[in-house]
Formats: sequence, structure tokens, C-alpha cells
Amino acid sequence: MFVALTAHDKADGLPIRQENRPDHLAYLKSSDAVAQAGPLLNAEGGMIGSLIILDVPDMAGAEDWAAHDPYAKAGLFQSVTLTHWNRVIG
Repeated sequence: MFVALTAHDKADGLPIRQENRPDHLAYLKSSDAVAQAGPLLNAEGGMIGSLIILDVPDMAGAEDWAAHDPYAKAGLFQSVTLTHWNRVIG
């Protein structure tokens, strides 16, 4: 099943994002569960969150993946939502 992980950074999260970005990218690349991933951007092009499409067996798999993301472990996110997603195109 596909799950959309939408995460919004804390207001003061940019230093946390920058410090943990190498570990986060390594985690993304090492995981077979990641179908698509990229940052959410503000009007100026600054990173303010993440959108990750996970391909996992169930919601528990998505929750486990999200809990082990280095950004989550570092306390970057103000909020995280996991939503079952139905791919229609692509």
C-alpha cells in the first residue's frame, strides 16, 4: 500500500534540518519503502517540511519507517501525518 507522509517543520527547524540532512538522505536511499520523496518549500524556496510516498505492507510499516527517520529522531517536525494514498497516474 502507498502512504503519503506529510511533515511540517517546527518554526525554528532549519538548523535541525541542515544538521540532519545527510543522515536523512542516507536513510531515504537505504530504504526499499521510499517511492518518492522531496522537501516542501515556502514561497522563497526554503525547505519547510517533507513529502514522502512510502510503499509499505501496512500502516504499521509506515509508522515504523517514520519513527526511524533521522529528522523525526532529531525533533525537526511540528506535525506528521500518514495518509493511505491511492496512486491513479504514474
